[in-house]
Amino acid sequence: MRTAVYPGTFDPVTNGHLDIISRGLKLFDRVIVAVLVNRQKNTMFSVRERMDMISEATKNTLPSRIEVTSFNGLLVNYVQECGADAILRGIRAISDFEYEFQMALMNRKLLKQVDTVFMMPDERFSYLSSKLVREVASFGGDVSAFVPGFVEDRLKAKCGGKSHV
Repeated sequence: MRTAVYPGTFDPVTNGHLDIISRGLKLFDRVIVAVLVNRQKNTMFSVRERMDMISEATKNTLPSRIEVTSFNGLLVNYVQECGADAILRGIRAISDFEYEFQMALMNRKLLKQVDTVFMMPDERFSYLSSKLVREVASFGGDVSAFVPGFVEDRLKAKCGGKSHV
């Protein structure tokens, strides 16, 4: 069974993330969506909340082939622990590629048998990031095109219930 780990902060999960998961399922038998536990990052949602949102968002997308977990420490250690064959990463722009390329080479140096697979999201999501979604939501902007409806509701609750501008 070919398995990929799709690591990220997912704060919150966006339609771009969901697109990468869906595309990943075309290449891999199983995708492990691994939420990074990073105490240095100031996240809006807890690890548990992020995992719950991903689980909710993917419950109708081949749920038997998607596992939602969390990890901390080196990604390659987690990938090895899972017995995964690849790391799945989304790339939106050239700026993403430079950083992801460096990380992929370091990961290959640390764990030679695991490859990194880069996927471009659908062009509708090529500019989309969790950071932008949080920023728009914090000012009461409409994020309904960027996240599932229940994620939008959670963002509104976290942002003090601000309505659309």
